[in-house]
Amino acid sequence: MQVLVIPDIHLKPWIFDRAEEILNMGKAEKAVCLMDIPDDWGMELNVEEYRDTFDRAISFAKAYPETLWCYGNHDVSYPWGKLETGYSPYAERTVISKLDELKDSIQDKSQIAFIHRIDNVLFMHGGLTAEYVSRLNPELLNMDIDEVLEAMNSASDKYLGNDDSPLWFRPQFKDVDAFRKETYIQVVGHTPVKNIYEKNGFISTDVFSTYSDGRQIGESSMIIIDTETRKYEKVPVMGKLGYKVCTVTVGEEGERK
Repeated sequence: MQVLVIPDIHLKPWIFDRAEEILNMGKAEKAVCLMDIPDDWGMELNVEEYRDTFDRAISFAKAYPETLWCYGNHDVSYPWGKLETGYSPYAERTVISKLDELKDSIQDKSQIAFIHRIDNVLFMHGGLTAEYVSRLNPELLNMDIDEVLEAMNSASDKYLGNDDSPLWFRPQFKDVDAFRKETYIQVVGHTPVKNIYEKNGFISTDVFSTYSDGRQIGESSMIIIDTETRKYEKVPVMGKLGYKVCTVTVGEEGERK
């Protein structure tokens, strides 16, 4: 299956517009969104922007009902009461209610989770390692992959609310392999990078996050991944203002925001 990956949103509803254009061209059969819908630099007071961005996500979910959604740390920080960089106390009620509205707009509630699997590809916000799986339950290391993912998706915030969880882990800064990388490749967001790249079984895709002055950190591209072969291609997209941003050659290393 050809799957379009929509990386971290962070109050940029136009990303859904670009994803819609790609899907309408027939380049992919469905989409997976890595979420982090709320929060961005200096936007804490702009509650309307939070509302508009969630409304665009909800309209996308209705227009493309097979889309899968992977919770990001900024999404769950509101219902969990865990402050994140950029957390807006002013938008708290809006985020919580709009998250519920997004869930209600999805035809199958299992389509929104921490981790999704399609064939040989795992989709999540941060990344999953064997060490973390063992920490949750050592017996999971030898279990079927879907049993492992079910355990992860049903784990409480006690286990998911730390830097090594599939929500917060940053494989871009550690020389560690993805869980069962011989069989599955992981597509992740969370950590801003200049170029989409693959390393240690992780494909990093968060190229639309910005510096504090609003400049986009990464190349303006999304990926379409073949979930059987695990091969992917980058698709250049139009920027916020409707013009094409130059695509940067894929690099070997990511960079911090």
